[in-house]
Amino acid sequence: QVQLVESGGGLVQAGGSLRLSCAVSGSIFSINTMGWYRQAPGKQRELVARITRGGSRNYAESVKGRFTISRDNAGNTLYLQMNSLKPEDTAVYYCKGQVDILLEYWGQGTQVTVSS
Repeated sequence: QVQLVESGGGLVQAGGSLRLSCAVSGSIFSINTMGWYRQAPGKQRELVARITRGGSRNYAESVKGRFTISRDNAGNTLYLQMNSLKPEDTAVYYCKGQVDILLEYWGQGTQVTVSS
């Protein structure tokens, strides 16, 4: 079992920054890929960024150059540094831990609101 708890969301003006954190506990060794996803009202959940066990990173085109995914050396915490925020970044942000194609874990989400 893996438990994921996000924090760091809030209200920020356009152009501002936030850093999201995802505390990981449980069977951390079983996780191969971790990622951040977001879901805006009326829209489907979408990938924002992910990082593999080996450190490879992928970003959605809409956040490239503005967001950075990282993790601490122990793998206990996943981060998402968000800079130059835009109103369209407003969403609930979720942390996901992927063990394999059949098994994944999700956090409860943290709200990010960007005002114009």
